[in-house]
Amino acid sequence: MDIRMFKVLIITIIALGVVVGSWKPIQAETLTVGAPPSLKAAFSDILPLFEQEYGVKVHIDYTPSKTLLRQIEKGAPIDVFLSAGIEEVEYLHKKRLTLNGAPRIFVQTSLVLMMSADSAATMSLQDALHNRTIRIALGDPATSYLGDVTARALTKLYPMYKSRSHVLYASHTEDIVNLIRTGKADVGLVYRANVINSRDVRISDDTPIGKDMPIEFAQAVVWTCRASLRSVADQFSDFLMTPRVQTLLAKYGFDSLNR
Repeated sequence: MDIRMFKVLIITIIALGVVVGSWKPIQAETLTVGAPPSLKAAFSDILPLFEQEYGVKVHIDYTPSKTLLRQIEKGAPIDVFLSAGIEEVEYLHKKRLTLNGAPRIFVQTSLVLMMSADSAATMSLQDALHNRTIRIALGDPATSYLGDVTARALTKLYPMYKSRSHVLYASHTEDIVNLIRTGKADVGLVYRANVINSRDVRISDDTPIGKDMPIEFAQAVVWTCRASLRSVADQFSDFLMTPRVQTLLAKYGFDSLNR
């Protein structure tokens, strides 16, 4: 080997060393899921299972369902939409903004009246509404499905509730729990799942609006899903319907589907 070829070989080896030394493995894309805050506790168990088995990182944007709906309509980068009610997903489906068919109901819960765990008293929703000194925390219909369904139920059962001066509105369930925890409200209407695993609050009225009004959580892969993540989004959607995920959701106070 002459001196010129030897120099070329050395330069080539050095260049390869630089390339190999600077190479980093390509990171897989992260699946983005929009979900209501009510699912945060349950997903602390559910998400690690999915990530481990499918090798995909999942980012959850915990935001009230009605807000997520508006964001998706405007093109927010969300791959899978989980809603604390079926109406939002049905709305997107009717506008042809879902990619995997009709809304899929994956779990359900119900409304309960809660109060501080430190309170020795117990009262029904009817008692709370008739006592005008009781501060009642409700979901805001403008921001959350919880507020929407609460307003519909109360308008039907207690149409004068809006005239009360002691009604407080919060953007989502965690805010209502916080109002009770900090003593700014006496009772609040939330999903059963938000009370079951909380040490700060307890159920005061198990059926404040009757027994025949289940809250159905629905899901869909939405039009803003990236093409490269479409198959993963479908897998995540299917994963939520599996018996073991249903068992985990029941652990956190949700009602599994009998289907």
